[in-house]
Amino acid sequence: MKKYELTIAGLRRELPLCPLTEDLYIGSFVTFGDPELTTACAEEMVKLAPEYDYILTAEAKGIPIAHEMSRIDGNRRYFLARKSPKLYMTGVFEVYVRSITTAKMQKLYLDQADADLMKGKKILIVDDVVSTGESLTSLEQLAIKAGGEVCGRMCILAEGEAAKRDDIIYLAKLPMFDKDGNPLD
Repeated sequence: MKKYELTIAGLRRELPLCPLTEDLYIGSFVTFGDPELTTACAEEMVKLAPEYDYILTAEAKGIPIAHEMSRIDGNRRYFLARKSPKLYMTGVFEVYVRSITTAKMQKLYLDQADADLMKGKKILIVDDVVSTGESLTSLEQLAIKAGGEVCGRMCILAEGEAAKRDDIIYLAKLPMFDKDGNPLD
């Protein structure tokens, strides 16, 4: 399997390259099970974060970074957009999302109780990797539906064209790759 070596937040990791199409590959970046990486990235992101009241992230890969950022920044509350409604939800906001790493259209759901807390507050949208920006857009739609003010968008890695955006704060660029494992950016 082809790999890409990346240094992020002072740590070196090898990312396996996974095919999106026959000719286009992405580096698989996962913080699950890597607390050293999650903590190092969260520490750097907290330093760069704009002033905010709450963090909003999507299930599932955004959870470790949002949790660790919240812990480092004074055990602040954060909110999770779920991929399916849960029995404990008192009401539901929903939006559609199509992620580059997911084969089909999905929905994200936000609990009414969380939405009530977000109303009138500064919401920081956080994710692990931004590529097309579809997940960020969906999270922003949820925050706005809840009455929150999106004060910033952050991710660990900006992939491909996302690295050219000026509305995202990120720690490092992640190129996309050709079928031979050569970076395209």
